[in-house]
Amino acid sequence: MSTSSVSKGCFVFKPSTKKKKHLGLEDHFTGGCEGAQNSGKRYKLCQDLWDQIKTDTESLQDELNRSILDSLLDFTRKCSSTRQHGDWASQMRASEIPTAALVLGVNVPDHDMTFQSLSELLQQLVTPHVASLQAKECGGMKGLRECFFLTVSRLMGTTVTVDDDEEEEPEQTSTETHKSMHCSLGILCDWYKSKTRKSSTGTPGKKRSSPVKDELQQPPVVVIFKDLEAFNHRVLQDFILICSRYIERLPLMFIFGIATSPSTIQNMLPHSVSSLLCIELFQSLSCTQHLATVIDKLVLTSHFPFKLNGKVMQVLISIFLYHDFSVRNFIKGVQLALLEHFHSQPLSVLCCKKKEALANVMELSQRDLERIRQLPSFRRYTEKQDAQEKVNLMTDDTHLKEVCRKLIKDLRKYHKNYYPVLRCLHTLTSSLPRYPLGKQIRELHLICLEKTVWETEEYQSAMKLLRMLAKDELIASIQRCCGTLKPVKSKKMMNALIQMEEILTKIKQLDVKSLSQKKTDLFQLQKTLLEMNETRRTKKLSPFETVRNEALELIDGLVKSHLSPPEAQTLYEVCYYTSSATVRRHLNATPRTSIQAALSNPYHYLQNESLKTEDGSVSNAAPDICIAYKLHLECGRLINLYDWLEAYATVASAAEGNDPDSDTFGKVDEVKHARFIQAVSELEFLGFIKSTKQKTDHVARLTWGGC
Repeated sequence: MSTSSVSKGCFVFKPSTKKKKHLGLEDHFTGGCEGAQNSGKRYKLCQDLWDQIKTDTESLQDELNRSILDSLLDFTRKCSSTRQHGDWASQMRASEIPTAALVLGVNVPDHDMTFQSLSELLQQLVTPHVASLQAKECGGMKGLRECFFLTVSRLMGTTVTVDDDEEEEPEQTSTETHKSMHCSLGILCDWYKSKTRKSSTGTPGKKRSSPVKDELQQPPVVVIFKDLEAFNHRVLQDFILICSRYIERLPLMFIFGIATSPSTIQNMLPHSVSSLLCIELFQSLSCTQHLATVIDKLVLTSHFPFKLNGKVMQVLISIFLYHDFSVRNFIKGVQLALLEHFHSQPLSVLCCKKKEALANVMELSQRDLERIRQLPSFRRYTEKQDAQEKVNLMTDDTHLKEVCRKLIKDLRKYHKNYYPVLRCLHTLTSSLPRYPLGKQIRELHLICLEKTVWETEEYQSAMKLLRMLAKDELIASIQRCCGTLKPVKSKKMMNALIQMEEILTKIKQLDVKSLSQKKTDLFQLQKTLLEMNETRRTKKLSPFETVRNEALELIDGLVKSHLSPPEAQTLYEVCYYTSSATVRRHLNATPRTSIQAALSNPYHYLQNESLKTEDGSVSNAAPDICIAYKLHLECGRLINLYDWLEAYATVASAAEGNDPDSDTFGKVDEVKHARFIQAVSELEFLGFIKSTKQKTDHVARLTWGGC
């Protein structure tokens, strides 16, 4: 009998009842890390910031999903009331299953939170009868039956028993309180009828409830398919066909979670099945808009003292754009950076609210003060001082603490002024053609983090285009800038706001020619720019151009005063996390590299001294798969299994301590043969080799090069 594998087997892994002990967040801080003397305080600060970020992001996501969730709730209420009307159109719609096609996008990891919120709102406001299904729960040959069992059991709150000789009886635990019963749609209809009869009958002696209340007492039965694309087509079709036969007895309602396109329903269901559904489309907010809002509220704010530098931000955004489009994973990346920063940076004890940070400065130890003196930003600050001040900073701890308090205040002022000016510049440049500084504010933020923005070519190009704005466009841009500065309680920003409002008043009072009032386009801007370059020495500026230049000079002054890179600020290291390589290693895993490192150097993970080698070779005492892997690296594209087995047997005999001169040394016995087959099968499972039809006693090598 021919097979497609070197070795095949069936393995059963039963879950252990013992709970594994997991290391908590506090264990990582107290596990001998640098700066362990203040590890407890850093752990507390990290935990508080983590909880605050989590709470704010969850409330923000609920707010972003509020519109689509409210629409779905209205849809379920409307479909429930439609069944009560007697007109012909309502009866025709009542013969179909109401279906909401919810297009959520390809950011699949974020869908669970949306469906969880939807289920909770449905149960609180519309109906207690809600069942959520996933494709992985309804797979296999018996997927249709499993779908029915899961649906009915979750709606009725029962434990399913499978009436099949091939199925094992599920183990009953002492904590199980639900009643076990056989499930079918007929039983579900009877159960629903008894439930609604009890609620509609009410207490004896009371008047009969109104029709509106009766309508509320017959809530719909909602079935949510979380990942529609992953369901088996045939299972889904049969499920809908069977459910349609019970629609007169049971007010069923479907919600399809779609990740790709609404056309998925047409591709999965033939017309004979889709005609049984009354489908209404719902489109959620796109994941890019969702990310832009999260960055705006979570990252671009002085509310959180913890910050990310440009390279770390670029890694997180790149993973979002090129991997999963998951805002949830983006937030996890921010939380990972937060944890790594507080764990690896002893001075992160100053990364907290202003009052707490100033108090922590006075409690710094001698070792922490020496760390501050070694910071690159503080060294640059020290070099700019006079000789006596340098001596005081390097020798007087009390004076150093007072200076650090002042520098912490300056760092807070920098962040307080940075983000309003950043938003102001973005409102001016985001409407320009070709977006010189980026359409999204995160693109402008990355430029400001990594470069001196006013020295870049993009900034110079943007300022040239802004000098050609017409009156209406300039007024609208300045008004948006004023809107970004109004909420900021800072003296510098309040003064800038007053100056902008004065300039805005001057512009409105000017009588501008009709040519300047026209809306500019890219062609007109380029033409005007060429004319300005030719005649700017001889041409006299008009009153409007003078005021426009005054406004742009004000913006340029704000940019040069408040948008310098964070690395230019003293003590920025206490707030900014800069290790992009660590974030990339944790979030953007490279399994092949890790596997090859484990197979080439088993001591790296096992930490067994007998496996330690100096020349990079694999020890004879290494696991069988490591020996087989090392031997397969010495072969070409095709590997002879018998030669490979003999080489393995020789190494295994040496590991057992057999005499090299004996006749049995290197001989293949049953034990060595079994161990070799297992090692080869594991290598095949990991993707290093595969069987080939070119030679029956050979396998093909699939990987080349080291780790």
